[in-house]
Parts: sequence; C-alpha cells; structure tokens
Amino acid sequence: MSGVDFEPAALQRVLADSFGEEAEMALERIAGGQSNPTYFVTYGARRMVLRKQPRGPILRGAHAIDREYRVLEALHPTGVPVPAPVLYHDDPETLGTPFYLMERVDGRVFADGALEAAEPGERRALWMGLADAMAAMHAVRPDEVGLGEFGRPGNYFERQIGRWSRQWRESAHAPIPELDRLSDWLVAHQPEDDGRVSLAHGDYRMGNVLFHPTEPRVVAILDWELSTLGHPLADLGYCCMAWHTAPEEYGGILGLDHAALGLPSEAEFVARYMAGAPGTAPLTAFHKAFALFRFAVIWVGIADRVRAGTAAGADRVDPSHLARQFARRGLDLTKGQD
Repeated sequence: MSGVDFEPAALQRVLADSFGEEAEMALERIAGGQSNPTYFVTYGARRMVLRKQPRGPILRGAHAIDREYRVLEALHPTGVPVPAPVLYHDDPETLGTPFYLMERVDGRVFADGALEAAEPGERRALWMGLADAMAAMHAVRPDEVGLGEFGRPGNYFERQIGRWSRQWRESAHAPIPELDRLSDWLVAHQPEDDGRVSLAHGDYRMGNVLFHPTEPRVVAILDWELSTLGHPLADLGYCCMAWHTAPEEYGGILGLDHAALGLPSEAEFVARYMAGAPGTAPLTAFHKAFALFRFAVIWVGIADRVRAGTAAGADRVDPSHLARQFARRGLDLTKGQD
C-alpha cells in the first residue's frame, strides 16, 4: 500500500482483537499535512480514521496523539462536533508508534478562506457556521469534562509569547527583523489577564473542520494536536488571520472583493462568534497580531524541517517566505496601536 509507514497486517490483528471479529480491511493514506500521518481505515462495516505519530525521533511534547484522543473523549458527549473516539493504542511495537482510531465523519473540507469550492450564496453561512462551532467549543468548561489539568490555566498570552519567542531565538533560520519587532511589540502590549480559561484548539481555521455535506454547519472539528487550556480570543484571533493575509499566503482573503464573492466581513464573523459567547472580552489588534506572530514562528519551524529533510507537505510553498510575510502582516496590525 503506497505511503503506508507500518505493516497493515499488524493493524488488522489489533482490530480483530478489539472488535472480536475478523473482517476485510482497507487502508488509504490521506495526503497532505505537516505532522501526524493519517489514514482512512475500513474494517467490515466500520469506517474510521487512524492517526499516529511519525516514525523517527520527535521533540518532547510534539505529536501528542494521546492528547488528541483525550479531547475527543471529553468533547464527544457534550455535543461539540468532534468525531467519536474508537480506540487508543499506546504500544509503539504494533505500528511503530502509538496511534488512535476515530469515527470517519462524512462532510466537506474547504482548503481556503475564499471557499472557492462552495456556491457564493453559501459562503457567508459557512463562515458563520465556523464561528458557531468555535463558540460551542469555548463554552465547554474544561473541569467539567475531565480536562481541568489539560494545561496551565492563567497568563496564557504571557506564557505563549515566551514559548514562541524562545523557539524563534533557538532556530537556525536566517534573521527576520520583522519577527523580532513583532515579538517586542507583543511583550510591551499584553493585556491584563482576565482569568478566562477555555479549551483552546490552537489551529482553528477553515481547513481544519468538516462541514455537513449539504448544510453550512460544522459536523467535525479536526486536528487537535496543538490544543491546550488557553484563552478563547487566541482561537478567535487566529481564525481572523484570513482577513489579514492574502490568498497566496495560506489561503487568506485579504484584497478580495468580499461582497462580490459572498464572503462576510471580519466584523460580521466576530459578531457572530460573540453572539454565541456572551461575556467574552473584545477582540483587539493584540490578539490578531499574536496569532500572526505564532503562525510565523510555526512556519520558521517548518522551514527548519525542510532544510533538515524531515518536513512533509511543504513542497508547494516557501515556508521562509511565509514566515516573513506573516510577521509583516502582524506588524501591519500594530500600526497606530501605541
């Protein structure tokens, strides 16, 4: 089987033991992605998705599929749209790394913020559906679903700025002065901690959800690898990057004719989220600039892995260019904010 990084017969034995029955198995690797190898698995009448760690050395805390599975277990009973968890297998001897299985959910994925694959008349509603699902996710109280110790509560932005600034300083990447200036601005303009703690997805965007096959509502939030306890405005600011980045900058919508394309304004999107998340503090330039800073450093890391020959799925873009461009976009948001 092309692209499969484990012995399929080993997985078939696990499934037979887990489900108590022998059945025909089909396996297909899902293309794309920067991180955890992902496969469609069919076992008899069961349709599932398998996610596993990549083979080889990994950084401490990276590719934490156990945390992904823990989130699915916690959220699925709440009605937040996530795939149903099926099985977690922590023995690395079976497939070479730990892995988990979740229900395969039918739906539509849109790779870009412009929603080119959708009808213009549906695009605004799809963005509103994205806001609704995010508000539902943030409404869950982590301590009530067993996620009270899923991360460190409080001072989220201070800790995150420190973490990503440190990762940037430790990178062997060529200098990006814009990224240094953006880091300094964020340190100087952190808002006071308001004590709000929610589950933060960490990569909540249009490309990481499944929409209903015919309706503009999210049926599954995917890719929980970066999730932790955090602040809801971190996810909201991250989602709003689409309005501050161009189509060639990872599928943004900056510079497009939003009205002609049926796309909402940023203000409409934020208002829809706020309607489902009453009491949330206002979204500011800081939150959006922080999102762009963090995304820039992520692309620095991807560029480092490309040079080391260990990155996947980055052949269609120049990660170094994107890192610098996201830093510039972040600086654009800081103008007039002093």
